[in-house]
Amino acid sequence: MTDYTRPTLQHYSLSKSDHKFTMIKFGIFILLSILLLAFTLNRPHPHRFPRFFAFESLLGLVILNARSWFLNPFSLRQIVSWIFLLSSLVLAIHGFRLLRTAGSPTDDIEETTQIVTIGAYRYIRHPLYCSLILGGGGAFLKNPSFLGLILFVTLSSFVYLTGKIEEGENIIRFGEKYRDYMEKTRMFIPFLI
Repeated sequence: MTDYTRPTLQHYSLSKSDHKFTMIKFGIFILLSILLLAFTLNRPHPHRFPRFFAFESLLGLVILNARSWFLNPFSLRQIVSWIFLLSSLVLAIHGFRLLRTAGSPTDDIEETTQIVTIGAYRYIRHPLYCSLILGGGGAFLKNPSFLGLILFVTLSSFVYLTGKIEEGENIIRFGEKYRDYMEKTRMFIPFLI
């Protein structure tokens, strides 16, 4: 005979180490969120708030899956996750370097005076935002869950919104030249999206 007793609070309680780890993760999330918000509020760009929520979603994914980052390191899921994460890092470094050197920024890296059309920018208009999506995908794959999926979809949605707002700014800044560039490239994934 199967016992269908209702679970008690004891079934759901965390061990002391789990509770401490959860509190540490929560504290780190709050601290990093405050720093990210301060950075965001200091920026004059219209796309700052959607980008803030994209970063918050990425931070949530990283912290949600913190315990799983190094479990079963040679499983296929972990290997694919690390490929996404390393690709994200390489693309971000590449994108920042090109904006700094080929974009001829006046002060802030976002204030470029030239459209960058070399390297990854030859194929996609937003390598830095693509790196956020790759990073989010890598963090999600560490320990896929429904909450993680919601965070990843939220991240991707806010990255898309940020990219669209930024493209409107670039059309105002660069005019028809940027529209031509848009016709030749994709937003995030070469030859697809």
